[in-house]
Amino acid sequence: MPTVPTEAVVGTTIAFSFILLGNAVTQSFMGVPALLVDFPRPSSPEHAAAARHLGRQWPVFWNVGNVFFRPISTLGIFGYAYASWAARGASLGSSHGTGTSFSGLVSGSTAPLGLAGDWRLYALSAACHLVTVLHSALNMQPLNNKLDGLRSPKTSGVDESLAEYYARRWIKLNSVRVVMPFVAGSVALWQTLRSRTSL
Repeated sequence: MPTVPTEAVVGTTIAFSFILLGNAVTQSFMGVPALLVDFPRPSSPEHAAAARHLGRQWPVFWNVGNVFFRPISTLGIFGYAYASWAARGASLGSSHGTGTSFSGLVSGSTAPLGLAGDWRLYALSAACHLVTVLHSALNMQPLNNKLDGLRSPKTSGVDESLAEYYARRWIKLNSVRVVMPFVAGSVALWQTLRSRTSL
């Protein structure tokens, strides 16, 4: 039965990491700062309207994040976990001198796995994606709710005088979603290239 090559899984997952990195960079350094250009101070008579406008704009970021980027963050966990599992199996097979790769044990084939190296580095990449998912749920989601609530502060109970603070706090917390995918993708890419040159 044909199987998906392990390197195809790893390559796709690395691509996920850098897609997430690019999105986070765009949001933190372009998208959200653009919404705050000339944002009026809380004492300004224009502040209330600007805060409500920010609340109406925010779902553009939020909805795309929930629909597209959250799933690929989660898939990244499984992709790197699978790579770690496969690399560990390959190292165990070679250490026992069986001459049969881990993928061969799974698929009934003796074809080489094509994924050597330290399984712990792929596990680190999986952990980075896990941190991203948990950080998004525990720290970013409450801020998303507050920013979304600016559309109707009287109904949501959100303090509209803190509108700019919420957005700038969001940018600061989003730095975790810049760093973690960068580390995950870079470590996995380096490990994959290193394992190929050592074959």
